[in-house]
Amino acid sequence: MSRIIHVTLDDSGLPPPTPEIEQERKVAIYDLMEDNSFVLPARDGRLLPPGPYRLALSIRERRLVFEIATEAGDPASAFHLSLGPFRQVVKDYFQICESYFDAVKTLPPSQIETIDMARRGIHNEGARVLQERLEGKAEVDTDTARRLFTLICVLHFGG
Repeated sequence: MSRIIHVTLDDSGLPPPTPEIEQERKVAIYDLMEDNSFVLPARDGRLLPPGPYRLALSIRERRLVFEIATEAGDPASAFHLSLGPFRQVVKDYFQICESYFDAVKTLPPSQIETIDMARRGIHNEGARVLQERLEGKAEVDTDTARRLFTLICVLHFGG
């Protein structure tokens, strides 16, 4: 039961997303709800409530904020991560996504596949950075980290 059952993105005050970004957001949330692993390890010698969890993601004062609640909505944990380590990989990810979206409209499948492979590589790098940043705060598998990274990019886009 150590999983996320609900995700809220606080994008208030951010510009509206492009249709492509909105689609990425919807797919990431759908995939995350279908399959994820999210564990809150004991911190400072105290056990945290077991899952399932509700996750609220936001960017406040240039920090990525994770607010985790129990299924009933009671606070379980909260932590802030610096956005600095994500900046370059998010920038690279947006650039390759833009190339991919353009390629889908005009290029042959072989070139689209090459761009998509590069996009997946950068996405994997973002997931790895997220897993490192979450160390000691939350444990997530690679697929969950990939989906959460997409949501971080969506929030970054507006910020």
